Amino acid sequence: MKVKYIGKISDPLELITDRVYDCLGLEYDRFRVIDETGEDYLYPKEEFVIIDEQVTEYTVLNTSS
Repeated sequence: MKVKYIGKISDPLELITDRVYDCLGLEYDRFRVIDETGEDYLYPKEEFVIIDEQVTEYTVLNTSS
């Protein structure tokens, strides 16, 4: 899945506003996104817009709270 970061805090070492990122899926009501470090981390889903909904085997990792 591809998501666009629309958050207000833009940090070249984490996420840059208006940039599209690879998203590995939804986990604990957050998106697991590969950020500027090349690693995947959990970020609030409210800070993203889904650009490409193509699902992978990793799209829903854990939806329980």
